[in-house]
Amino acid sequence: MKTRILVTAIATALAAAPAFATNGYFAHGWGAKSDGMAGAGSVLSKEALVGASNPASLSLAGDRVDFGLQLFNPDRSATVNGVDYSLNKEELFVIPEFGYSKRLNEFVTAGLLVYGNGGMNTESTANIPNYSPAGRKTGVDLSQLFIAPTISWDINDANSIGVALNLAYQRISVYGLDGFAGFTPSNSTAFLTDQGYSDSFGIGGTIGWKGKVNDKLTLGASYRSRTYMSEFEEYKELFAEQGDFDIPASIDLGLAFRATPALSIAFDIQHIFYGDVKSIANPNNMNGANTQLGNDDGKGYGWDDMTVFKLGFEYQAKDNLVLRAGVSHGDQPIGADDTNFNVTAPAVVEDHLTLGFTYTLKDGDEVTGYYMHAFDNSISGSGTGGGNMASRLQLEEDAIGVTYSWKI
Repeated sequence: MKTRILVTAIATALAAAPAFATNGYFAHGWGAKSDGMAGAGSVLSKEALVGASNPASLSLAGDRVDFGLQLFNPDRSATVNGVDYSLNKEELFVIPEFGYSKRLNEFVTAGLLVYGNGGMNTESTANIPNYSPAGRKTGVDLSQLFIAPTISWDINDANSIGVALNLAYQRISVYGLDGFAGFTPSNSTAFLTDQGYSDSFGIGGTIGWKGKVNDKLTLGASYRSRTYMSEFEEYKELFAEQGDFDIPASIDLGLAFRATPALSIAFDIQHIFYGDVKSIANPNNMNGANTQLGNDDGKGYGWDDMTVFKLGFEYQAKDNLVLRAGVSHGDQPIGADDTNFNVTAPAVVEDHLTLGFTYTLKDGDEVTGYYMHAFDNSISGSGTGGGNMASRLQLEEDAIGVTYSWKI
C-alpha cells in the first residue's frame, strides 16, 4: 500500500507545473517544516526535503516519505504609462513536493527529492498598449522542477557531508511582447513571443556540510551549482545567448541553536547569484551593436544577486505537537531602470512571515502545516525601451500548505 502511495506521489509531483516567485523567482524554502520557519532550518528540520537546502542534513530525516501540497495565491500588478493593470489571470496555484529518505546503514542516508525550484506566472487582464496589439494580452508562464537523488554521510558523531545530483526541467510560454520586436536581430516576433511552450533540460549539483559544535549549536553550509540548461529554442530572440536561461547558483549558511530543551532557533543566509546568468542579469536599457535581444550580450531583465536572511523558531509545545514561526528579508533584485521587461516578472517581494506546526499521530506519522504571507511591495522606476513606461511593479503573496509524512 505504501509503495503504491509512493509511486503516486512521485507521478503527481512530476506532472505538476509549479508557478511562484518569492525570493526573486526562487521558493522561500523547501519542505513544510522549513516553510513554517520562513525557509530557515537547513541544519534543523527533520524532513526529507531539508536535503534541498543542505544535502548533509538528510541524515536528520531518517526513514520517511513526505508528500506535500501548497495552495499559493499571488497578487501582482503593474502601472504602464499611468494606467494600472492587474496581472492576475490565475490567482490560485496548487504546488506539490515530494521527499523520500532511507538510512542505508549506520553512516549513510539516501533520498530522492522532487520539488519546484521556482517560477513565475503573469497575464494582464487587459491589453497593454506598446506591448501587444489591440485585443491581445501580455504574460509569461515559467516553471522549474528539480529531481534530486541525494546522499548524506555521517563522518563521525558531529559531522556530516552530503551531495545531490540536480536534474532540472523547465518550461516557458511568453506572449504579448510584440512591441519589443524592434530590439531583435530579425526585427520580428518569430522567436520573441507567442511561440507556445518551450522546454529545457539541465543538470547541476549541490554539496553540503553539517557540523555539531556542541549540544546546543549546529552549523552548516551548502553550495548549489549553476544548473546548466538547454536553450529555449522557441525564444532564442528573447533571452540572451540565443535562448539561454540557466538556473543560478546559490549558497546557504545555516545555524541551529537549542535555546532550551523545548525551543530551537534557526538562522539561515541564502545568496542567489542571479547576476551570473546574462538573460536574467543584463540590463534592459543597454545600447550597442551586440545588445539586441537574444545576442550573446543581449538585453535581459536587469536582476542583481539577492541575499536573503531567514530566522525561524521551533517550539515543542507537547509530546506530539511542535509549533513554528519565521521571518525573512531580502532586497528585491530588479533595477529601477528595468521595470518595462519585468511587467512579465514583477518579483519584488522582500519580507515574509510564516507560522507552522507538526502534529504526530499515534502510529508515528506526521501532519505538518504552515501559512506564509509575503508582504506587499512595489518598485517604481523609469522604464525603458519600446516607448513603454512601466513605472511601477507590485507583488503580494499568501500560501498555505500541508504535508503528510509516514515512516517506512
